[in-house]
Amino acid sequence: MGEWGFLSSLLDKVQSHSTVIGKVWLSVLFIFRIMILGAGAEKVWGDEQSNMICNTKQPGCKNVCYDQAFPISHIRFWVLQIIFVSTPTLIYLGHVVHIIHKENRLREYINTHSRSEVVKYPKYSDEKGHIQIKGNLLGNYMISIFFRIVLEVGFIVGQYYLYGFVMDPRIVCSRAPCPFTVECYMSRPTEKTIFILFMLVVSCVSLVLNLAEIFYLACSCLSRRKSKKMPTSVIAIHPRLHSDSLMQNEKLSLHDASHSTA
Repeated sequence: MGEWGFLSSLLDKVQSHSTVIGKVWLSVLFIFRIMILGAGAEKVWGDEQSNMICNTKQPGCKNVCYDQAFPISHIRFWVLQIIFVSTPTLIYLGHVVHIIHKENRLREYINTHSRSEVVKYPKYSDEKGHIQIKGNLLGNYMISIFFRIVLEVGFIVGQYYLYGFVMDPRIVCSRAPCPFTVECYMSRPTEKTIFILFMLVVSCVSLVLNLAEIFYLACSCLSRRKSKKMPTSVIAIHPRLHSDSLMQNEKLSLHDASHSTA
């Protein structure tokens, strides 16, 4: 778990700048991906190439058969998946840190200058560093979720095409330098299949949480826009009526003035 410490500390900072669903997604990432991968994956897989048994002792045959069955090991594949899926969130964190730093400097300027000299006020953060997800920050946050969805789907499809979701205990290989069609056998295929299915379920849960968060943010944006819209009168809707009414009032006032002078 030591190698995950830096990434975990960065992602932990995102929690205070995320929605409720985003915090749940980060918890799933920490507990069911990083912790499980660091604690259990190495013991389940280990050195699979040395544990694989083939029905030939031809030098190099075991290597090519293992390469055919596993172009990339499951552990390295999941490590890449976690890093790539976390990257959009880390980019969003960089944007948040930049905004907090920028608005803190703006507060220092406000405190040292009079109100007449201040033309801009903090928009996204308060004095405690709490962020309001709106405006450009909201757009960046939604883009990061979109890329998380694309990467999550891409890795799920990639895992299916690389080696499927069920570990077959027998590997049939006929590559050179194997002298004939060779059969190799993996260790603990059932345990590996359970672990693969578990990681697949976690990926699907993360995908559903990302979709739910995008839907939640879209609904909140629509509700904010509706709340900002004040009830408008007919004059506001039809400015021509407003101008016509002003002209009629001016004509009436001139007419009354002429009668009074007469």
